[in-house]
Amino acid sequence: MKLSLNWLKQYIDLDGITTEEVVENLTTAGLEVDEVIDQKKLYDNFVVGYVKERVKHPNADKLSLCKVVVDEEEYPIVCGAPNVDAGQKIILAKIGAKIPNEDFTISKSKIRGEVSMGMICSERELGISDEHEGIMVLDENIESGTAFSDAFRLNDVIIDIDITPNRADAFSHIGSARDLAAVFGRKLKLPELNLTETDEDVNSIASVEIENEVDCPRYVAKVVENVTIKESPEWLKKRLTAIGLRPINNVVDVTNFVLYEVGQPLHAFDLDQLAGNKIIIRCAGKDEKFVTLDSKERKLLETDLLICDAEKAVAIAGVMGGENSEVTESTKNILIESAYFRPSSIRKTSKKLGLQTDASIRFERGCDVDVTIFAAKRAAQLIAELGNGEIAKGEIDVYPNVIAKKKVSLRISRIKKILGFDIPTEKVKEIFSGLEFEMVSEADETLTYSIPTFRHDIEREIDLIEEVARIYGYDNIPAIAKIGVSVERRVDHSSFNDNVRETLSSLGFYEIITNSLLNKELASRFGNPVGVLNPQSVEMSHIRPSLLPGLLSTISRNIKVKESNLKLYEVGHVITKLNDTINDFSDFEETEHLLFAITGLANEDEWYSKKREFDFYDLKGFISSFLNSVTNSSKVKLKYNNSNDDGIFEYSIENLIAKNKIAEGGKVKSSILKEFGISQDVFAFDVNLTELKKIEVELSSFSELLKFPKVKKDCAFILDSNIDYNSVVKIIESNSSKLLKNVKLFDIFESESLGVNKKSLAFELSYFDEKKTLTEEEVEKEFWKAIESVKNKFNAELRG
Repeated sequence: MKLSLNWLKQYIDLDGITTEEVVENLTTAGLEVDEVIDQKKLYDNFVVGYVKERVKHPNADKLSLCKVVVDEEEYPIVCGAPNVDAGQKIILAKIGAKIPNEDFTISKSKIRGEVSMGMICSERELGISDEHEGIMVLDENIESGTAFSDAFRLNDVIIDIDITPNRADAFSHIGSARDLAAVFGRKLKLPELNLTETDEDVNSIASVEIENEVDCPRYVAKVVENVTIKESPEWLKKRLTAIGLRPINNVVDVTNFVLYEVGQPLHAFDLDQLAGNKIIIRCAGKDEKFVTLDSKERKLLETDLLICDAEKAVAIAGVMGGENSEVTESTKNILIESAYFRPSSIRKTSKKLGLQTDASIRFERGCDVDVTIFAAKRAAQLIAELGNGEIAKGEIDVYPNVIAKKKVSLRISRIKKILGFDIPTEKVKEIFSGLEFEMVSEADETLTYSIPTFRHDIEREIDLIEEVARIYGYDNIPAIAKIGVSVERRVDHSSFNDNVRETLSSLGFYEIITNSLLNKELASRFGNPVGVLNPQSVEMSHIRPSLLPGLLSTISRNIKVKESNLKLYEVGHVITKLNDTINDFSDFEETEHLLFAITGLANEDEWYSKKREFDFYDLKGFISSFLNSVTNSSKVKLKYNNSNDDGIFEYSIENLIAKNKIAEGGKVKSSILKEFGISQDVFAFDVNLTELKKIEVELSSFSELLKFPKVKKDCAFILDSNIDYNSVVKIIESNSSKLLKNVKLFDIFESESLGVNKKSLAFELSYFDEKKTLTEEEVEKEFWKAIESVKNKFNAELRG
């Protein structure tokens, strides 16, 4: 946005403050300055001159030789303009002058054999209009030798600033002046309202009805009658042209002036063109079309907001007006619109239509709902003054649901905690007073402020602290004489994830990064997702509750380009909704996960081996290698699961700590793979890194070689086929002493000879004592105790 320094001075006293100081403090206050154009320097060496003599060029029919006098000094000039003549006052660009908007500097030259010591300028060469048919001829009363910038009052400084999306309040001269007032400790001066109104009530002239109160919380209308549409006065045209706007007429220019003054977009309707003298704010109908001021027909969606009269649409709310109600030379009665629209509604409409205007830029970032009446009155006053109009009594203000101001508390001690130095309480109060924050209470070194409606970005205590820092000035933060460095061991929070990535890379996996936003249908398939308030599209409307959709999409895309043998992993955050309605942070959970997957061939055909596809046991091996490398913990236990109709896996393996599941993986169901166009098996493993990080890593330690022999005993049981081996192992371990060191399943046999629904499980039991050699009696006692416990628990039969 472009700021005029002369315009800014209407709202803040900048006496004693240089342009450089203004620019520097705007930047440090968060309004980064892109460019500074000093008009006085821009028109250096451009002066008013007097054409003393003009004769025809001896060597060119269309050129003239002129003698131009400036301060009694005479300059020979070769000029090609057809309208140049003796006795004229003109603008002379002397040697060294740089032509605005062009990479061209005036120098002494010879044109067709004649010396020229400058150039007589046209309006286009001066950068003030596109007129270039002839030179610019001035009033004869202007004194020769006067600087061009002084003669035409082009002595402004234009400051072009970058405004971040959160600072919608700075999209105006008053908004920027407010920050400067707080920085320099000056008083902000607002324009005075002094309206002369007629006795006729505005409600008897026009009416307003809001059908969509969500997207249009407030609508203010002001009426000015018997207006004369004409050219704007010089002061207004200069204000607008200084910031790059083209003056149109007094009414339109006033709405643009107020827009850049207070930041409130306005629209002026020809009241006589509004059917029923009525304004209705509603959503567009299905397939409704509308012709905007740029003469383009635009197709609207049912979510787009329209401003209508009793019969037709007259404007796209917050974006652009229509041809059917624009102000023309014959307009007499004006209805001024000053409204507040829901930012997300305007943003969607503007983006969909590909139509961004000065109004939509401000509305989609959030205007000030409380400035609507002031802006309408300000515009009505100026239109009445410049167009000899009559202001109807009062204003129409439809505001069904008043937006309450937020209240945020600030602890003085917290400022020091965050910034690292003390700022006096009185200075803090002075800063917020300058920013027009109202203090509602003060107790125990805690200040509570009512946040003005023009500051949508202030929500928490940390936001208030940021305001203190930027206005106090980052350059004023005291230098630290000494920095204390702790010699304690530092915690590297990224080392765990680095180890995870290094481990998987060493196992031959490749990392992928996928989009964290999914469409609702896909996200809901893998969990209970959290929706995005203002999604860019329906395909990115919800935050992923799982990493699996992204990984399967990646696998699918790779298979389509003939890359079917894959080992991939991703580390990322997932968010799951815990309650139907999100009121605070307890209603959802964010965790960090690791997901790795294998698919395709583990080995391809070689002279030394046959091709083999990845299977569940490959996945189990990778799981074991990963966990041993990352945690080295004996606390992590395995549990095997059968098919689950509601789950993701046909069969799976879980990692547990106590009874808490920290990881799960297995063969992904073919029905899920089919949704992604995958026809080959995929084995995936999902690890909750947030929980895994809580496990204390067991350091490797030296273990002495066993000095006494192990004793191994084998046994086989015939059991019901629905009994899994984990259950048997638990019974054996729970009914054995510490002499039993390991139980290993080494055979599974199923046959009709065993009986209906029967199977055989064979186990190897290992016994030893670190301090002595076990006797046969000790081993036999333990061994048969284990066998009897299995027989009794499962009604099992000892085989062989």
